[in-house]
Amino acid sequence: MSSSTDTRHEYAAHITWQGDLGEGTATYAGYGREYLVTVGGKPDLAGSADPAFRGDAGRHNPEDLFLAALSACHMLSYLALCARGGVRVTAYEDEARGSLELHPGGGGRFEEVVLRPSVAVAREETMETARRLHETAHERCFIASSCSVPVRVHPTIRLGRPAPAVPALAEGGEATP
Repeated sequence: MSSSTDTRHEYAAHITWQGDLGEGTATYAGYGREYLVTVGGKPDLAGSADPAFRGDAGRHNPEDLFLAALSACHMLSYLALCARGGVRVTAYEDEARGSLELHPGGGGRFEEVVLRPSVAVAREETMETARRLHETAHERCFIASSCSVPVRVHPTIRLGRPAPAVPALAEGGEATP
């Protein structure tokens, strides 16, 4: 994040194409789809097109990153709501999937994204609240709110192990049993 106020946050990313194989884009098959994402103060991210579009399968593609952004934003919104609402989450995983439909004349769009978060909570009496908070998290997710594609959330809530207690710190800053 490069700057912020209480209600507005600005973000910046720099993309550098790394696919000039000697003749630029002289032919469709004659250039690489590799790129580098640089965001100030963070590790670089190597990217490429999806292999279906002549990309490198060993690099993240925009479609992967789109799903990851939706999933991560939902998770972070959800965890914040749980922490504020008294639901103690002890584990969280998501299996995000999306369907990209190509248009005959070129281009395309995601037709649907489905998030399938699997959440473990420490107390059985919070399981229903944990389930309901997914709806609020979806409504508050910045990324999902910015997309025209339908994003569906199908959570699974289970009783998990209680989270370990955080040890109290002694005067010298060391943990006490």
